[in-house]
Amino acid sequence: MRVSTGNNGPEDTGGKPPRSSGGPSPFTEEEIAAVTGPGDEDELEDSEVATIEADEVPDLQSSFEKLVVKSRNLSPERIRTVVESVLFVAEKPLDLDQLYEATGIEREKIQEALNLISGVHRDGISGIVLYEVSGGWQFRTDPHSGEYVRRYLRVKPQRLTRAAVETLAIIAYRQPVTRPEIEDIRGVDCGAVIKALLDRKLIKILGKKEEVGRPMLYGTTREFLEFFALKDLSALPTLREFHELTQEHQEIVEKERPTAPGASGTVELLADPDFQKRMDKSVAASEAALEELEQAMDAAEKTQKAASSVLNPTPPPPEGDKGPAEPA
Repeated sequence: MRVSTGNNGPEDTGGKPPRSSGGPSPFTEEEIAAVTGPGDEDELEDSEVATIEADEVPDLQSSFEKLVVKSRNLSPERIRTVVESVLFVAEKPLDLDQLYEATGIEREKIQEALNLISGVHRDGISGIVLYEVSGGWQFRTDPHSGEYVRRYLRVKPQRLTRAAVETLAIIAYRQPVTRPEIEDIRGVDCGAVIKALLDRKLIKILGKKEEVGRPMLYGTTREFLEFFALKDLSALPTLREFHELTQEHQEIVEKERPTAPGASGTVELLADPDFQKRMDKSVAASEAALEELEQAMDAAEKTQKAASSVLNPTPPPPEGDKGPAEPA
């Protein structure tokens, strides 16, 4: 057995009690054996492993009630930081009910905190922007910093093909809609595109339409709203909003979507102040040309009647026919 002998390191005592350099040990051999003896071989194996975590599961209901009581004394600034922290770690958008269940803070105070956070973390000001997405709230990176974030994460931007965008737009604006209705609008088969959109969870099957063949009805999902950062379907742009786009955004749309023949520049023409004057002159010239045409047609009709009377004269009446008798 090896025991410590102070600063001189371990020394082999051969089973004898250790002796100090200053004299005999103050302990007897029996006392030392009781402390340093080998003991039972199974003594360590039978001992229980110490635990550092409590086995008791806390009562969630009582802990939430305590949290509600504690949250009543929080200042508005502290409530803002609490809500901000919960939103930061959340993987999905959280609504008011989910934030209440997580913090115990009253919904009205949570809404006030969200308004404050939106003022701080907004587009163009902060690198992290608070969006109202799919009926909830979620932190997202600033769109203007997307290129740098993608480079750091080494991920490619998620893009949809033109066919997928067209099909998805039809479903979003016309839902619930069937595949034959989609194909009737697009004019091509949409089976592969619909399957791809289902795989990406951008659309879902809502049911079956009560008609011949019972075709499936398709609609958008929450993932669709999250993908396009939309609060709900009412946030989809309307046709009027498209026409009211600024010149910069119109150029972007024109590049992404080819226009119909003759439609390019229509908005610019309508905005030209001299456009109405040119239109009035064009209308007046058309009316004058139409009047001249009518006069020429009248003259041609008279000429035709005169030529017909010369070429086909009216024959004289027969001699036996004296006509009606004259009154006496």
